[in-house]
Amino acid sequence: MSDGLTAFLTAIGLIFVIEGGLYALFPEAMRRSIARVLAQPSGRIRAIGMGAALAGLLLVWLVN
Repeated sequence: MSDGLTAFLTAIGLIFVIEGGLYALFPEAMRRSIARVLAQPSGRIRAIGMGAALAGLLLVWLVN
């Protein structure tokens, strides 16, 4: 397996660990968070998603 694919799959695995841990440790807080997100307009959700994606891209670029 190439180094890039290994790093990608490791990153995906870590996302599952972190997100799954949040749902397991704080289910009611996650339920409230989801309800707040669902109450937001689509444009705001899209902007936050793009901001998070760009921040993640910047972080990956800085680390490498």
